[in-house]
Amino acid sequence: MYIKNSMKFLKILSIILTLTFFNQKVFSDIEFNATYMIIEDHLSGEILYENDADSKIYPASMTKIMTTIVVFDLIKKGEASLDEKIVISEKAWRMSQSGYSSMFIMLNDKISIENLIKGIVIVSGNDACVALAEGLAGSEENFAILMNEKAEEIGLYNTNFANASGINNVENYSTVRDILKMSHYLIENYPEFYTYFKETSFTWNRTGGDPITQGNRNPLLYKNIGVDGIKTGFLTVEKYSLASSMLRGERRINVVGSGFPTKQSRSRESAKALNWGLRNFDVVKIASKNETFLELDVWLGKKKKVSAIVQEDLYFTIPKRKKNTVKAILEYNNPLTTPIKNGDIIGKLNVYISGDLKKSIDVLSNENIKRANIFSRLFNSLNFLVWGDA
Repeated sequence: MYIKNSMKFLKILSIILTLTFFNQKVFSDIEFNATYMIIEDHLSGEILYENDADSKIYPASMTKIMTTIVVFDLIKKGEASLDEKIVISEKAWRMSQSGYSSMFIMLNDKISIENLIKGIVIVSGNDACVALAEGLAGSEENFAILMNEKAEEIGLYNTNFANASGINNVENYSTVRDILKMSHYLIENYPEFYTYFKETSFTWNRTGGDPITQGNRNPLLYKNIGVDGIKTGFLTVEKYSLASSMLRGERRINVVGSGFPTKQSRSRESAKALNWGLRNFDVVKIASKNETFLELDVWLGKKKKVSAIVQEDLYFTIPKRKKNTVKAILEYNNPLTTPIKNGDIIGKLNVYISGDLKKSIDVLSNENIKRANIFSRLFNSLNFLVWGDA
Protein backbone atom coordinates (compact mmCIF):
# COMPACT_ATOMS: atom_id res chain seq x y z
CA MET A 1 0.00 0.00 0.00
CA TYR A 2 1.30 3.44 -0.82
CA ILE A 3 0.13 7.04 -1.18
CA LYS A 4 1.18 9.45 -3.88
CA ASN A 5 0.16 12.94 -4.95
CA SER A 6 -1.15 13.01 -8.50
CA MET A 7 -2.52 16.55 -8.49
CA LYS A 8 -3.31 19.34 -6.09
CA PHE A 9 -6.01 18.40 -3.54
CA LEU A 10 -6.12 14.81 -4.77
CA LYS A 11 -4.52 11.79 -3.21
CA ILE A 12 -4.58 8.34 -4.68
CA LEU A 13 -4.27 5.39 -2.36
CA SER A 14 -3.21 2.33 -4.31
CA ILE A 15 -3.60 -1.14 -2.88
CA ILE A 16 -1.59 -3.48 -5.07
CA LEU A 17 -2.77 -7.05 -5.08
CA THR A 18 -1.46 -9.84 -7.24
CA LEU A 19 -4.50 -11.49 -8.76
CA THR A 20 -5.39 -13.32 -11.90
CA PHE A 21 -7.64 -11.87 -14.56
CA PHE A 22 -9.52 -14.85 -15.82
CA ASN A 23 -12.48 -16.14 -17.70
CA GLN A 24 -13.96 -19.50 -18.55
CA LYS A 25 -11.55 -20.05 -21.46
CA VAL A 26 -8.57 -20.14 -19.09
CA PHE A 27 -9.94 -23.39 -17.71
CA SER A 28 -11.58 -24.70 -20.86
CA ASP A 29 -9.86 -28.07 -20.28
CA ILE A 30 -12.14 -28.85 -17.30
CA GLU A 31 -15.21 -30.93 -18.18
CA PHE A 32 -18.22 -32.11 -16.22
CA ASN A 33 -20.66 -34.85 -17.09
CA ALA A 34 -23.72 -32.60 -17.00
CA THR A 35 -25.64 -30.85 -19.73
CA TYR A 36 -25.82 -27.57 -17.79
CA MET A 37 -23.39 -26.36 -15.14
CA ILE A 38 -22.41 -23.18 -13.29
CA ILE A 39 -19.91 -22.64 -10.46
CA GLU A 40 -19.74 -19.54 -8.26
CA ASP A 41 -17.44 -18.21 -5.57
CA HIS A 42 -20.01 -17.06 -3.03
CA LEU A 43 -18.15 -14.16 -1.37
CA SER A 44 -17.14 -12.37 -4.56
CA GLY A 45 -20.05 -13.55 -6.67
CA GLU A 46 -17.52 -14.42 -9.38
CA ILE A 47 -18.62 -17.08 -11.85
CA LEU A 48 -15.73 -19.53 -12.05
CA TYR A 49 -17.18 -21.79 -14.74
CA GLU A 50 -20.33 -22.08 -16.78
CA ASN A 51 -21.66 -24.31 -19.52
CA ASP A 52 -25.03 -23.61 -21.16
CA ALA A 53 -26.04 -21.74 -18.02
CA ASP A 54 -28.87 -19.74 -19.64
CA SER A 55 -30.66 -22.55 -21.47
CA LYS A 56 -34.17 -23.40 -20.31
CA ILE A 57 -34.47 -26.34 -17.93
CA TYR A 58 -37.22 -27.83 -15.80
CA PRO A 59 -35.93 -27.38 -12.25
CA ALA A 60 -37.98 -30.18 -10.69
CA SER A 61 -37.55 -30.18 -6.90
CA MET A 62 -35.00 -27.36 -7.02
CA THR A 63 -38.19 -25.29 -7.32
CA LYS A 64 -38.56 -25.89 -3.59
CA ILE A 65 -35.68 -23.50 -2.94
CA MET A 66 -38.01 -20.66 -3.95
CA THR A 67 -40.88 -22.21 -2.01
CA THR A 68 -38.82 -22.00 1.18
CA ILE A 69 -37.57 -18.48 0.34
CA VAL A 70 -41.17 -17.24 0.18
CA VAL A 71 -41.97 -18.92 3.51
CA PHE A 72 -38.83 -17.55 5.18
CA ASP A 73 -39.66 -14.11 3.85
CA LEU A 74 -43.16 -14.23 5.35
CA ILE A 75 -41.70 -15.33 8.69
CA LYS A 76 -39.14 -12.50 8.71
CA LYS A 77 -41.90 -10.00 7.94
CA GLY A 78 -43.97 -11.31 10.86
CA GLU A 79 -46.75 -12.57 8.59
CA ALA A 80 -46.16 -16.19 9.62
CA SER A 81 -44.35 -18.06 12.38
CA LEU A 82 -42.60 -21.39 12.74
CA ASP A 83 -45.12 -22.66 15.29
CA GLU A 84 -48.19 -21.61 13.28
CA LYS A 85 -50.35 -24.64 12.41
CA ILE A 86 -51.54 -25.46 8.88
CA VAL A 87 -54.65 -27.62 8.34
CA ILE A 88 -53.97 -30.36 5.80
CA SER A 89 -56.34 -30.32 2.81
CA GLU A 90 -57.40 -33.30 0.72
CA LYS A 91 -55.25 -32.05 -2.17
CA ALA A 92 -52.14 -31.94 0.03
CA TRP A 93 -52.93 -35.33 1.58
CA ARG A 94 -53.44 -36.97 -1.84
CA MET A 95 -49.90 -35.88 -2.81
CA SER A 96 -48.63 -38.11 -0.02
CA GLN A 97 -50.55 -41.07 -1.47
CA SER A 98 -49.54 -40.67 -5.12
CA GLY A 99 -45.99 -42.04 -5.12
CA TYR A 100 -44.15 -38.70 -5.08
CA SER A 101 -41.58 -37.75 -2.46
CA SER A 102 -43.59 -37.08 0.69
CA MET A 103 -43.41 -36.54 4.43
CA PHE A 104 -46.66 -38.56 4.66
CA ILE A 105 -49.09 -36.09 6.21
CA MET A 106 -52.65 -37.01 7.21
CA LEU A 107 -55.90 -35.42 6.06
CA ASN A 108 -57.18 -32.66 8.38
CA ASP A 109 -54.11 -32.86 10.61
CA LYS A 110 -52.71 -29.59 11.94
CA ILE A 111 -48.97 -29.35 11.32
CA SER A 112 -46.57 -26.55 12.26
CA ILE A 113 -44.90 -24.51 9.56
CA GLU A 114 -41.53 -25.60 10.93
CA ASN A 115 -42.33 -29.29 10.46
CA LEU A 116 -43.63 -28.64 6.95
CA ILE A 117 -40.41 -26.76 6.14
CA LYS A 118 -38.39 -29.75 7.33
CA GLY A 119 -40.61 -32.01 5.24
CA ILE A 120 -39.76 -29.93 2.18
CA VAL A 121 -36.08 -29.26 2.79
CA ILE A 122 -34.96 -32.62 4.15
CA VAL A 123 -37.21 -35.19 2.45
CA SER A 124 -38.45 -33.11 -0.52
CA GLY A 125 -42.10 -33.62 0.46
CA ASN A 126 -44.45 -32.52 -2.30
CA ASP A 127 -47.35 -32.91 0.12
CA ALA A 128 -45.68 -30.42 2.47
CA CYS A 129 -45.26 -27.95 -0.42
CA VAL A 130 -48.96 -28.02 -1.25
CA ALA A 131 -49.92 -27.74 2.43
CA LEU A 132 -47.72 -24.69 3.01
CA ALA A 133 -48.80 -23.03 -0.22
CA GLU A 134 -52.48 -23.43 0.60
CA GLY A 135 -52.06 -22.50 4.25
CA LEU A 136 -50.11 -19.30 3.56
CA ALA A 137 -51.66 -18.07 0.31
CA GLY A 138 -55.07 -19.75 0.10
CA SER A 139 -54.13 -21.88 -2.90
CA GLU A 140 -51.08 -23.20 -4.68
CA GLU A 141 -51.86 -20.89 -7.62
CA ASN A 142 -51.79 -17.83 -5.33
CA PHE A 143 -48.56 -19.03 -3.77
CA ALA A 144 -46.99 -19.34 -7.23
CA ILE A 145 -47.75 -15.63 -7.72
CA LEU A 146 -45.71 -14.88 -4.58
CA MET A 147 -42.91 -17.08 -5.92
CA ASN A 148 -42.81 -15.19 -9.21
CA GLU A 149 -42.90 -11.82 -7.48
CA LYS A 150 -39.90 -12.87 -5.40
CA ALA A 151 -38.16 -14.22 -8.50
CA GLU A 152 -38.52 -10.82 -10.17
CA GLU A 153 -37.19 -9.09 -7.05
CA ILE A 154 -34.10 -11.32 -6.98
CA GLY A 155 -33.51 -10.87 -10.71
CA LEU A 156 -34.43 -14.30 -12.06
CA TYR A 157 -35.22 -13.17 -15.59
CA ASN A 158 -35.54 -16.59 -17.23
CA THR A 159 -37.66 -18.30 -14.61
CA ASN A 160 -41.36 -18.95 -14.08
CA PHE A 161 -43.02 -20.87 -11.26
CA ALA A 162 -46.35 -22.61 -11.78
CA ASN A 163 -46.50 -24.55 -8.52
CA ALA A 164 -44.69 -24.98 -5.20
CA SER A 165 -43.21 -28.42 -5.82
CA GLY A 166 -41.80 -28.35 -9.35
CA ILE A 167 -43.65 -31.41 -10.63
CA ASN A 168 -45.76 -31.94 -13.75
CA ASN A 169 -46.03 -28.47 -15.28
CA VAL A 170 -44.18 -27.26 -18.36
CA GLU A 171 -44.75 -23.66 -17.19
CA ASN A 172 -42.39 -24.35 -14.30
CA TYR A 173 -39.00 -23.54 -15.85
CA SER A 174 -35.70 -21.86 -15.07
CA THR A 175 -31.95 -21.92 -15.88
CA VAL A 176 -29.00 -23.09 -13.82
CA ARG A 177 -27.87 -19.44 -13.61
CA ASP A 178 -31.20 -18.39 -12.10
CA ILE A 179 -31.18 -21.32 -9.70
CA LEU A 180 -27.68 -20.27 -8.65
CA LYS A 181 -28.92 -16.72 -7.98
CA MET A 182 -31.82 -18.15 -6.00
CA SER A 183 -29.53 -20.38 -3.96
CA HIS A 184 -27.09 -17.54 -3.28
CA TYR A 185 -29.98 -15.34 -2.14
CA LEU A 186 -31.26 -18.00 0.24
CA ILE A 187 -27.85 -18.57 1.85
CA GLU A 188 -27.12 -14.86 2.15
CA ASN A 189 -30.47 -13.63 3.43
CA TYR A 190 -31.78 -16.42 5.64
CA PRO A 191 -28.76 -17.88 7.50
CA GLU A 192 -30.92 -18.77 10.52
CA PHE A 193 -33.16 -20.93 8.32
CA TYR A 194 -30.50 -22.23 5.94
CA THR A 195 -29.34 -24.61 8.69
CA TYR A 196 -32.36 -26.82 7.91
CA PHE A 197 -30.72 -27.75 4.60
CA LYS A 198 -27.83 -29.61 6.24
CA GLU A 199 -29.98 -31.86 8.43
CA THR A 200 -29.53 -35.42 7.23
CA SER A 201 -32.74 -37.04 8.46
CA PHE A 202 -36.33 -36.29 9.44
CA THR A 203 -38.76 -38.45 11.38
CA TRP A 204 -42.51 -37.86 11.09
CA ASN A 205 -44.61 -39.73 13.62
CA ARG A 206 -48.13 -38.65 12.64
CA THR A 207 -48.51 -40.76 9.52
CA GLY A 208 -51.53 -42.80 10.56
CA GLY A 209 -49.17 -45.71 11.22
CA ASP A 210 -45.59 -46.21 12.36
CA PRO A 211 -43.21 -43.21 12.41
CA ILE A 212 -41.31 -42.78 9.15
CA THR A 213 -37.66 -41.68 9.15
CA GLN A 214 -36.23 -40.49 5.84
CA GLY A 215 -32.78 -39.26 4.91
CA ASN A 216 -31.93 -36.02 3.16
CA ARG A 217 -31.99 -36.46 -0.63
CA ASN A 218 -28.71 -34.51 -1.03
CA PRO A 219 -25.99 -37.19 -1.33
CA LEU A 220 -23.12 -34.75 -0.70
CA LEU A 221 -24.19 -34.16 2.90
CA TYR A 222 -22.89 -37.62 3.76
CA LYS A 223 -19.41 -37.18 2.26
CA ASN A 224 -17.92 -34.98 5.03
CA ILE A 225 -16.50 -32.44 2.56
CA GLY A 226 -18.16 -29.34 3.97
CA VAL A 227 -21.40 -29.42 1.96
CA ASP A 228 -24.30 -27.89 3.92
CA GLY A 229 -27.04 -27.70 1.23
CA ILE A 230 -28.95 -27.32 -0.86
CA LYS A 231 -31.50 -29.25 -3.11
CA THR A 232 -31.74 -32.17 -5.51
CA GLY A 233 -34.15 -32.64 -8.40
CA PHE A 234 -35.26 -35.27 -10.90
CA LEU A 235 -37.58 -35.31 -13.88
CA THR A 236 -37.47 -37.90 -16.64
CA VAL A 237 -37.03 -35.22 -19.30
CA GLU A 238 -34.28 -33.39 -17.38
CA LYS A 239 -32.61 -36.34 -15.66
CA TYR A 240 -30.84 -35.56 -12.38
CA SER A 241 -30.04 -32.11 -11.02
CA LEU A 242 -28.50 -30.62 -7.90
CA ALA A 243 -27.91 -27.20 -6.41
CA SER A 244 -25.09 -27.61 -3.89
CA SER A 245 -23.00 -25.43 -1.61
CA MET A 246 -19.78 -26.17 0.25
CA LEU A 247 -18.26 -24.18 3.12
CA ARG A 248 -14.59 -24.54 4.05
CA GLY A 249 -13.41 -22.02 6.61
CA GLU A 250 -14.58 -18.68 5.20
CA ARG A 251 -14.72 -19.96 1.62
CA ARG A 252 -18.03 -20.98 0.09
CA ILE A 253 -18.47 -22.45 -3.39
CA ASN A 254 -21.93 -22.80 -4.98
CA VAL A 255 -22.66 -25.17 -7.87
CA VAL A 256 -25.80 -25.85 -9.88
CA GLY A 257 -25.84 -28.69 -12.38
CA SER A 258 -28.62 -30.27 -14.40
CA GLY A 259 -28.76 -33.10 -16.89
CA PHE A 260 -26.63 -35.53 -14.91
CA PRO A 261 -27.32 -38.95 -16.47
CA THR A 262 -27.41 -40.89 -13.18
CA LYS A 263 -27.65 -40.38 -9.43
CA GLN A 264 -24.04 -41.48 -9.11
CA SER A 265 -22.79 -38.98 -11.68
CA ARG A 266 -24.82 -36.22 -10.01
CA SER A 267 -23.00 -36.85 -6.75
CA ARG A 268 -19.58 -37.40 -8.29
CA GLU A 269 -19.61 -34.45 -10.72
CA SER A 270 -21.06 -32.00 -8.20
CA ALA A 271 -18.36 -32.89 -5.66
CA LYS A 272 -15.77 -32.55 -8.42
CA ALA A 273 -17.07 -29.07 -9.31
CA LEU A 274 -17.13 -27.89 -5.69
CA ASN A 275 -13.61 -29.12 -4.99
CA TRP A 276 -12.33 -27.72 -8.29
CA GLY A 277 -13.60 -24.25 -7.38
CA LEU A 278 -12.06 -24.44 -3.92
CA ARG A 279 -8.76 -25.87 -5.12
CA ASN A 280 -8.10 -23.54 -8.05
CA PHE A 281 -9.13 -20.20 -6.54
CA ASP A 282 -8.65 -18.02 -3.49
CA VAL A 283 -10.54 -14.95 -2.28
CA VAL A 284 -9.06 -11.61 -1.21
CA LYS A 285 -11.03 -9.09 0.82
CA ILE A 286 -10.39 -5.43 0.02
CA ALA A 287 -13.13 -4.01 2.28
CA SER A 288 -16.08 -5.26 4.31
CA LYS A 289 -19.47 -3.60 4.40
CA ASN A 290 -19.71 -0.83 7.02
CA GLU A 291 -16.28 -1.63 8.53
CA THR A 292 -13.62 1.10 8.70
CA PHE A 293 -10.91 0.17 6.20
CA LEU A 294 -8.81 3.35 6.49
CA GLU A 295 -8.81 6.88 7.94
CA LEU A 296 -8.51 10.04 5.84
CA ASP A 297 -7.03 13.40 6.76
CA VAL A 298 -9.41 16.16 7.85
CA TRP A 299 -8.73 19.90 7.61
CA LEU A 300 -9.74 22.24 10.48
CA GLY A 301 -11.88 19.66 12.25
CA LYS A 302 -12.24 18.62 15.88
CA LYS A 303 -10.59 15.36 14.77
CA LYS A 304 -7.64 15.09 12.42
CA LYS A 305 -8.92 11.98 10.65
CA VAL A 306 -12.27 10.52 9.63
CA SER A 307 -13.14 6.83 9.40
CA ALA A 308 -13.97 5.67 5.86
CA ILE A 309 -16.33 2.81 4.96
CA VAL A 310 -18.02 1.27 1.94
CA GLN A 311 -21.59 -0.02 1.92
CA GLU A 312 -20.95 -3.40 0.34
CA ASP A 313 -18.49 -6.23 0.78
CA LEU A 314 -15.65 -6.01 -1.70
CA TYR A 315 -14.07 -9.37 -2.47
CA PHE A 316 -12.09 -10.60 -5.46
CA THR A 317 -11.54 -14.18 -6.48
CA ILE A 318 -7.94 -15.11 -7.17
CA PRO A 319 -7.12 -17.97 -9.50
CA LYS A 320 -3.93 -19.70 -8.47
CA ARG A 321 -2.12 -19.21 -11.80
CA LYS A 322 -1.36 -16.58 -14.52
CA LYS A 323 -1.09 -13.56 -12.23
CA ASN A 324 -1.78 -9.93 -13.20
CA THR A 325 -2.00 -6.74 -11.16
CA VAL A 326 -5.18 -5.58 -9.49
CA LYS A 327 -5.17 -2.01 -8.25
CA ALA A 328 -7.63 -0.48 -5.77
CA ILE A 329 -7.42 3.30 -6.01
CA LEU A 330 -9.07 5.64 -3.54
CA GLU A 331 -9.69 9.14 -4.90
CA TYR A 332 -10.54 11.97 -2.53
CA ASN A 333 -9.80 15.64 -1.94
CA ASN A 334 -6.97 15.84 0.55
CA PRO A 335 -7.46 16.99 3.22
CA LEU A 336 -11.22 16.74 3.61
CA THR A 337 -12.93 19.92 4.76
CA THR A 338 -15.27 20.06 7.73
CA PRO A 339 -18.01 19.77 8.78
CA ILE A 340 -18.46 16.15 7.72
CA LYS A 341 -21.65 14.23 8.43
CA ASN A 342 -21.96 10.51 9.01
CA GLY A 343 -22.83 9.01 5.62
CA ASP A 344 -21.35 11.83 3.51
CA ILE A 345 -19.60 10.69 0.34
CA ILE A 346 -15.94 11.54 0.89
CA GLY A 347 -14.30 9.66 -1.95
CA LYS A 348 -14.54 6.89 -4.52
CA LEU A 349 -12.85 3.50 -4.53
CA ASN A 350 -12.02 2.26 -8.04
CA VAL A 351 -10.76 -1.27 -8.59
CA TYR A 352 -8.90 -2.04 -11.81
CA ILE A 353 -7.93 -5.41 -13.23
CA SER A 354 -5.31 -5.33 -15.97
CA GLY A 355 -5.97 -1.63 -16.41
CA ASP A 356 -9.73 -2.07 -16.87
CA LEU A 357 -12.15 -0.65 -14.33
CA LYS A 358 -13.73 -3.61 -12.56
CA LYS A 359 -15.60 -1.88 -9.74
CA SER A 360 -16.31 1.68 -8.62
CA ILE A 361 -18.06 2.41 -5.32
CA ASP A 362 -18.60 5.42 -3.08
CA VAL A 363 -16.56 5.79 0.09
CA LEU A 364 -18.56 7.23 3.00
CA SER A 365 -17.79 8.89 6.30
CA ASN A 366 -18.53 6.66 9.28
CA GLU A 367 -18.79 9.52 11.77
CA ASN A 368 -19.62 13.19 12.28
CA ILE A 369 -16.66 15.59 12.33
CA LYS A 370 -17.43 19.11 13.48
CA ARG A 371 -15.32 22.16 12.65
CA ALA A 372 -12.72 23.10 15.25
CA ASN A 373 -13.18 26.31 17.22
CA ILE A 374 -11.81 29.56 15.86
CA PHE A 375 -8.58 29.39 17.87
CA SER A 376 -7.75 25.88 16.68
CA ARG A 377 -8.49 26.85 13.09
CA LEU A 378 -6.18 29.89 13.33
CA PHE A 379 -3.42 27.80 14.89
CA ASN A 380 -3.69 25.06 12.24
CA SER A 381 -3.76 27.61 9.45
CA LEU A 382 -0.60 29.28 10.75
CA ASN A 383 1.03 25.90 11.21
CA PHE A 384 0.24 25.07 7.60
CA LEU A 385 1.69 28.35 6.35
CA VAL A 386 4.91 27.78 8.29
CA TRP A 387 5.38 24.03 7.94
CA GLY A 388 3.08 23.04 5.09
CA ASP A 389 1.50 20.39 7.28
CA ALA A 390 -2.27 20.21 7.05
